[in-house]
Amino acid sequence: MSTQSAITVDDDGVRRLLADGTEESVTWADLAEVAIRTTPEGPWKEDVFFLLVRAGGGGCAVPAGDPSADDLMSRLQSMPGFDNDAFVEAMTTQEDGLFVVWQRDK
Repeated sequence: MSTQSAITVDDDGVRRLLADGTEESVTWADLAEVAIRTTPEGPWKEDVFFLLVRAGGGGCAVPAGDPSADDLMSRLQSMPGFDNDAFVEAMTTQEDGLFVVWQRDK
């Protein structure tokens, strides 16, 4: 059994099947917030994660190093209100941080 997670980004949303068989998911319709979590673990360990938060809690985490991250970034950056400045800051920091790059209008 693979120790890697399998991540799918499609027209419905994002799903991540974890190595233990559990699944994290969020649909685009239920997406309430997107944040980028950074840690000082790089460059030898994954240090940037996209956190996709579902309305009401829960959601899905996607490591920036995952092959699906390019598709995810393209979709996120095309969303109205996406904060590219916060995105660039998150992608260039080497510190612990949490950068909110998109929130659904209330």
